[in-house]
Order: sequence, then structure tokens, then C-alpha cells
Amino acid sequence: MLSIQTNVTSLFAQQALSQNQAFESKTIQQLTSGYRINSSGDDAAGLAVANQYRANVAQLQQGVLNASNASTTLQIIDGGLNNISQILDRLQTLATESASGTFSGNRATLDSEFQTLLTEINRQAANIGLASGGSATGSSKYNTTSLQTFIGGGDTQGDSAITVDLTNATVGITGVDVAGLGLTGTSVSAGGATPTTNAAAALTAITTAIGNLGTMQGAVGGGENLLNYATSLANSQITNLSSAQASIRDADVASAAANLTKAQTLQQSSIAALAQANAMPAAVLKLLQ
Repeated sequence: MLSIQTNVTSLFAQQALSQNQAFESKTIQQLTSGYRINSSGDDAAGLAVANQYRANVAQLQQGVLNASNASTTLQIIDGGLNNISQILDRLQTLATESASGTFSGNRATLDSEFQTLLTEINRQAANIGLASGGSATGSSKYNTTSLQTFIGGGDTQGDSAITVDLTNATVGITGVDVAGLGLTGTSVSAGGATPTTNAAAALTAITTAIGNLGTMQGAVGGGENLLNYATSLANSQITNLSSAQASIRDADVASAAANLTKAQTLQQSSIAALAQANAMPAAVLKLLQ
């Protein structure tokens, strides 16, 4: 029906033009942002899943930093333990020298160095937080409570954390200072039943101390390896979760570019068709001529 009052064809063309403009606008938004989902209305369910993946990635990225900090702490402790190990080597040398019946030097001189090195062991043990009976936030902060590092990636808090336990309950020694290593009261002086009595007792104590120190070094090394394994898993999870998030949230640029061409073509054809539709009522004039 030819009508002047209602141009149904024009209305259809206007509706199509509006839809094509919206389609073009959405496609341009995807190309400029790089995301397929730019608002909840684009894909509400997909956005919720992608946001959860993104939150997990953020947690794991901080967890990797936490593990790195914890690993640095253990490396500092390990370095201190290596120094104490070298001091024990020197103590053993002094004790061995003094324990020899043929030693003709001054054992008091040997013992002076021996006692100085014992004091240095105490200082270094306190500096790395493994002294016996010290402050839980100072010189004994790492052997009074376990070291817990939150990394994330697990279903529970327990599964998301790594614990390195350097306490007496696990390692079996109260610290790596003189008392913790069992060197209290040792000497290489000439006192005792014979000139070599003290030195012989010191050698026995030093041998035990070396074993105790090795136990602590093993616990620290095991903790470092544990953190490395946890970091490796966290990095793998970050990669896979990021990939999963991208598959949901990111735009397919090739597809979006093709859609933009399609939208522009449709919009141009809609404008042309609308012009034709708007001109249709003018045909009524020919009937009145």
C-alpha cells in the first residue's frame, strides 16, 4: 500500500541503520581496547569467569614475589651458616694443634683465638636470627617460629602456603650459636688432667657441632629448594590462567577487523536504502498530477 502518513519501509531502514551503527560502534570498541568484553552486557557470565582468573593471577604474581623474598632470607641465613662452618674448621684446627702432646707453643695463645672465634659464632648466629634463647623478633626470630610464605594457587590456605621450619622441634637444635651447637665451656688451654685434656674434649664437641650445623644447613637448603619448586608451579599457573582469561576476555583482532568492514558496508547500504525509502511517498504526487 502506498501511504503518505506512515512510511513503513523508511522505519525498517531506520531500524537497520541503528543496529548497524551499534554493531560498528561495538566492533570499534573491541579493536581500540583489545577486549571482546568491555562491559557486563557483552558477556556477563564470561566476564565473571575472566575476573576470577585475573584475581588468581594477581594473587600468584604477589605470591612469586613473596617466595622470592623468602628465598632471599634463606640465602642470607645460608651464607651465615657457611661462615660459621668455616669458623668451626678453624676451631678444629686450633683444638687439634693443642691436643698434640708434642706441641711446644703457648696453649694460652691458641685458646685466646679459640674463645674469640666462639664469640664470633654467637654474633653471627644472632645476626642471622638463629641464636638460642634470644628475642622472637630479633636474634632468634627464625628458630622460634616457622617461616610461612603465602604463594596462592591452592583451594585452601594450607595448600597455598609454604612452611620452612627451622625450630628445635624439627631441626633438633636450639640455634647455631655456641650454646645451640654444644660448644659452651670448651677450651684448648692447658688445664685439666693433662695439657691436652681440654683440647681433646673440645675436639669431640666440635665434631658434634659440625654435625648439628649440617642439620640446620640441610633444613635451610631444603627450604630453598621447596620455594623454588613452589615458584615454578606458581609461574606455570600464572601462564595458564592468563591464557584462559585471554581466551574469554581478549578480542579476536582478525575477526573484529572483518566485522568492522562488514559493519561499515552495512551502514553505508542502510543510509542509501533509507534515502530511497524516504523518497517513496513523493511518488504519490505523480498520482495527483
